[in-house]
Amino acid sequence: MTNEVIVVEYDPVWPSLFEEEKARLLAVVGDHIEDIQHIGSTAVPGLGAKPIIDIQMSLRDLALVEKCVGPLESIGYEYLGEYGVPGRHFFHKPARKPFAERTHHLQIVEKGGEEWRKVLLLRDCLRAHPEVAQQYHLLKRALASQFGTDRVGYTEAKTAFVRSVLEKAEMEATTEQNSAD
Repeated sequence: MTNEVIVVEYDPVWPSLFEEEKARLLAVVGDHIEDIQHIGSTAVPGLGAKPIIDIQMSLRDLALVEKCVGPLESIGYEYLGEYGVPGRHFFHKPARKPFAERTHHLQIVEKGGEEWRKVLLLRDCLRAHPEVAQQYHLLKRALASQFGTDRVGYTEAKTAFVRSVLEKAEMEATTEQNSAD
């Protein structure tokens, strides 16, 4: 299997795949979980994506990550530590497989922390604005074609667009908060 960046059309089965994986996660580490969310492009109806289910989870105490590693490994995850993002614990499934064969990404972060907040803000903004989600889809397809197997280049090339969406979402949240006050 190639390690090329592949962006596919939205698959309506993705939310069900998330729910199935959520049940597995709850079965092995549910005593420690505070919240679990479907994130990333597969969590946005209509948005094309790399066909990997992204999951964000928070624990009652982030120090409990150590107690989760073994149980998560028992259901096929591989732990990669912070993997370039301080305060985030990253896992992928299946373990010891190249990127192109991954089915799930799991990040464990502090609930309410900056990483938790911005990932959900981005997801929710894309869900609320299908036209922005469509622009993102077109950009991702073009970048996948442009960057081929250069996953770092692909990800970095999306950064300006993602930042602009986050800025839009922040402004909308501020406006809503001011209206509520």
